[in-house]
Amino acid sequence: MYSDRRKRGKLAAILLAVALVATIQPAGAARADPRDDKKRIDAEVAKASSILEGATERAQAAVRQLATANAKMPAAEELVIESKGQVVAAQVQWETAQHKADEAQAAVVDAQQRFGAADRERRAAQDRIGELASSAYKGAGIANFNLVLNAENPTEALYRLRFVDRVVTDQQRMVGSYLDALAVARREENNATVARAAADEAMLAADGALDAASDAQDQAEDAVREVAELVRQKEEALSVAEEERAASLDKYEEAKAEAARITAALKAWEAKQRAAAAARLSAGKLLTPVQGYKSSDFGNRYDPYYHVWQLHAGVDLAAAGGTPIRAAAAGKVIMAGWNGGYGNYTCISHGKYQGKSMSTCYGHQSAILVRAGENVGRGEIIGRVGTTGASTGYHLHFEVRLNGDPVQPLSFMRPCLC
Repeated sequence: MYSDRRKRGKLAAILLAVALVATIQPAGAARADPRDDKKRIDAEVAKASSILEGATERAQAAVRQLATANAKMPAAEELVIESKGQVVAAQVQWETAQHKADEAQAAVVDAQQRFGAADRERRAAQDRIGELASSAYKGAGIANFNLVLNAENPTEALYRLRFVDRVVTDQQRMVGSYLDALAVARREENNATVARAAADEAMLAADGALDAASDAQDQAEDAVREVAELVRQKEEALSVAEEERAASLDKYEEAKAEAARITAALKAWEAKQRAAAAARLSAGKLLTPVQGYKSSDFGNRYDPYYHVWQLHAGVDLAAAGGTPIRAAAAGKVIMAGWNGGYGNYTCISHGKYQGKSMSTCYGHQSAILVRAGENVGRGEIIGRVGTTGASTGYHLHFEVRLNGDPVQPLSFMRPCLC
């Protein structure tokens, strides 16, 4: 009885935990595929990092933390839902098992009572058999025989014979009654044994279900703690991002001014070229400057944290640090050096393209291998991939400019980026 009360108390604690989980569980959590989880999280963090490439380092770190927490949240919320369901399912399983155990225990009590009654009947019959054996030992059978022989006439002998026959019949009935009682007692004893085994099995099942409910509770509590930790990380990241707002917005303005200076410098250089040669492009396409993959596209990007738009003036081609960077076309180097957020930055003029001066520019290099004024050929190594300036990882920032203004580089490159 004490054990049963303890189990019911433990189950009550589990149900309380379910209620607490339900108060924290956000609605509508999306299921995340565990096989793609890391890949998805990395992609979302990389996307957030590229958007805030021009912000302060502290703001970038905060946004990476926020992006990581946001990416992990769907799976964590789904785990809370699943854990909550497991607790409820385990509770139902326990209640079902406990009900069976109660029924089995009642069957044990009933079987034991029937066995007790049958055993008492068996013992009474055994006592009667004992008395019969004792009478036989004392010569009761001979006395019955003498009773018939000592009859004075045939009629009296007939009556005495009937009496002896009745006595023998009663004795046979007594033996049969004992055998029947013994069979019933053995059957009821077997029933009681079977009922006890069933009760033991049902109790084991109930204990197992209770353990499963306890494990599910622990998992649910862990899931709730994980969600709470992710919420804390998001709040912390947002707080840091807010603290860095002014400094990051200043850096954005610096980046805009820097981009304007580059455009003006390229326009001024091209204006001095009286007779620029036509740009020679292989089948109208530029050579892809590095072997890698596109990690960020050209165009205006919206910063959802500081609510500003910023032009990403090129495409980012991710590649390992130190990967050779090749000139996209033949031309003359017009810039080669440090350029603020672009880090180590090189620009090459390729002459006229459809009446406009074309140039290509290469940012974030770890090393510049050419000098301003130097002529380079198509495919010539001009630098190495790096992560200098406002960069969050190894890649080449590649730009195509017409009359100094940035345009979509992919329009001039092979779709395979090869």
